[in-house]
This record gives sequence, structure tokens and C-alpha cells, in this order.
Amino acid sequence: MIGKVTREMAKPPAAPVPTDPVISFIGPGLHIVGDCESSDTIRIEGTVDGGVKARKGVVVGKQGSVTGDIETADAKIAGTVHGKLEIGSRLELASTAVIDGEIRAARMLLEEGGAINGSVKIGGEDGAKARSAAPASPTTAGRLAKGRAGR
Repeated sequence: MIGKVTREMAKPPAAPVPTDPVISFIGPGLHIVGDCESSDTIRIEGTVDGGVKARKGVVVGKQGSVTGDIETADAKIAGTVHGKLEIGSRLELASTAVIDGEIRAARMLLEEGGAINGSVKIGGEDGAKARSAAPASPTTAGRLAKGRAGR
């Protein structure tokens, strides 16, 4: 075997499989008309007139704009969205975000200055029912009573 090359020794090494996430980028000045779909993450710095669906995440930058529904696991919005947001895990709205439409998310962070014009539902069906069925705390009930008495 010494000095003899076999077929297995002559094979080039296999290319490594990339493990980094793939981010699809819609840059400034790019205007897409139609739906966008990704098995990973989509970052929008331009304009999309259509739905956006990404398995892992959607990021809408400060100059980004979406007119259509967004469906994903996680989202960070700093731009404008006109449509419904269906977020399976976490939604972050920056101080520059403007949302016109319905929001459904498991969790949400809204920075001061962010604007929402529409309905918001946080948590799953069970979580929403449990929160709405819970009685008001004594502190909250007292504040409500004082607010009514002063009118």
C-alpha cells in the first residue's frame, strides 16, 4: 500500500455544508410586486407590494415598506407595514415602526414611539382567554374606580 494511490485516496475532499443562515435581501430602491417566500430569513430595506412569508424571520428596516401580510416565526420591524402580521414567536417593533393592520404574536416588544393602528392579540388562544378572564388586581381596580369618580 505504500506509494500506491487508491481511488479513495485520490478523491477530492467533499465541500463543507454551509451552516450559516441564508438571508434574502431586498435592498433600498428595489420594489417588488408579488409575494416573497423564504425557507430562512428575509430582510427588507426596499418596498414589497405583496405577502411576505419566511420560516425563520422577517426584518423590515427603517426605510423598508410592506403592503401585504407577513407570516414568520420572528420579526423585527423598524419601517412600515400595511397588512396583517402573524408572528409565531416574537415580534419587535422599533420606535420608527408604523403598523396599519392586525397583529397576532406569541410575544411582542414595542419601543416608545412605535405606532400601531389596528388590533393586537398577544399569546395563544389559551393565554388570551386566561388573561381576559382573570379579575383585575386590587391596585388596578382601585385606579379604575378613582378615575371614574373624578369624572
